[in-house]
Amino acid sequence: MINLILFGPPGAGKGTQAQLLEKKYALTHISTGDILRQAIAAETPLGLQAKTFMDKGQLVPDEMVIGIIREFIHAHRDVKGFIFDGFPRTRPQAVQLDQMLHDEGTMINAVLLLSVEKEELVQRLLQRAKLEGRADDKEEVIENRIKVYHEQTASVASHYNGSGKLFQINGLGTVEEIFQRLEEVIDKL
Repeated sequence: MINLILFGPPGAGKGTQAQLLEKKYALTHISTGDILRQAIAAETPLGLQAKTFMDKGQLVPDEMVIGIIREFIHAHRDVKGFIFDGFPRTRPQAVQLDQMLHDEGTMINAVLLLSVEKEELVQRLLQRAKLEGRADDKEEVIENRIKVYHEQTASVASHYNGSGKLFQINGLGTVEEIFQRLEEVIDKL
């Protein structure tokens, strides 16, 4: 089983790259953002709670996200591995994820950090807002999401840094160029 964390700020291209990696390596893509948006669309109690945080550009509380991930992992025990996209977002979530995977007899093999400059992130997210109509891609919300990432989420990278599992990937260029950089790392695992 191979388990990857695709990591980086909002707009770094995690979702796009995760879909390509999912196809190439036959891994199961776990996007907490997608799972939460589905819950919001279905107006589940969890979705409605999560919406209040997401609409402000804030992180959904750890206990809500961890519960979703735990259920998903248990329901998909026979897969070749997972690509975690948008999770973990905090150091406590990283610790919980490590423990959950350990309990399942597996671990994180690599954390792939997509590095992109802030100005490029804002432009990508504004473009995505036009194409997809995402309510969380308004400029003021984008600025807050990037700020929250640097204040709260960036520490996840330091959690994995000493383990030799953290790989920084240049997130600029075409989708294909970025994918090739990711493949080079994964193929060596």
